[in-house]
Amino acid sequence: MTRTTPTRRILLAAAAATVLALGLTACGSDGTGGMGGMDHAASPSATATATGSAAGHDMAGMSHGPDGGMSGMDGMSGMPGTSGAAADGLAAEQGGYRLDGTLSGGEYRFTVTGPDGKALTSYRPEQTKEMHFYAIRSDLSGFRHLHPVMSPDGTWTAPLTDLQPGDWRMYASFVPGAGSGAGTGLVLSRTAAVPGQAAPVPLPAAAASTTADGYTVTVAGAPKAGAAGELTVTVSKDGQPVTDLQPYLETYAHLTAFHAGDQAFAHLHPEAKAAEGTGGGPTLAFHAELPKAGDWRLFLQFQTGGTLHTAALTLNVAA
Repeated sequence: MTRTTPTRRILLAAAAATVLALGLTACGSDGTGGMGGMDHAASPSATATATGSAAGHDMAGMSHGPDGGMSGMDGMSGMPGTSGAAADGLAAEQGGYRLDGTLSGGEYRFTVTGPDGKALTSYRPEQTKEMHFYAIRSDLSGFRHLHPVMSPDGTWTAPLTDLQPGDWRMYASFVPGAGSGAGTGLVLSRTAAVPGQAAPVPLPAAAASTTADGYTVTVAGAPKAGAAGELTVTVSKDGQPVTDLQPYLETYAHLTAFHAGDQAFAHLHPEAKAAEGTGGGPTLAFHAELPKAGDWRLFLQFQTGGTLHTAALTLNVAA
């Protein structure tokens, strides 16, 4: 039998401590985050002639509390450090990219600063555009979706004339072409105030269908918060199915949603792309993954005869 001396006991204890320290180091962790979101309901819409650079709408009769949500959207998947606030489009900075902007003279001028501290000028197209810009009134009664133009110095200009007075949130949805987040979709936002007497508009109740410019839009599906699901949209006119939907941003319809109460943002991806030279409709399927329960305001944009239509609905998402 070997006798253990005091010196040997000290050496054994030191060795054990070293092994424990190495084990703890190997168990270290890093943080990553996720995202989600979308919506639907009944309310009128506005029409705008489609142009190459922008299409925007204030939606009369649409409204809610101050907020919206997101998921399955253009962005934020796999971005280091992404967490709840950043993943729903409500943060101004994420993964080293930062949004700064000013609303003045009927336009919103903004820049995205990259991890190197310089204005980002390299972007990858997403659904044919390098920048998708959204403006939403805090009660969800006003909505714009534009594709602004960037100057050589990295400054984007989004025309926003005739916005109703009140608090608005401005979102930039893009895919960086340079920096540590190159190729990763991001949605950043900031708030801006339009001066004047603001009159809040109540959020329309959840409904299965609505009308826009003579078209009837019906939404079917019962998504649950935090779970992947499907929403099916059907477009008809005068009781007849619509089959002449034109391609818009590579698909036959574009669907975004905002969560009532916090304006969290969500882009729902269509499950099929548009085929050039053929008409789309009457039924369109969208992947929906809404991160929060409650009411979501859904904005569906589709094009016929060269004219872009926007339909707005409210969808209640169960917990």
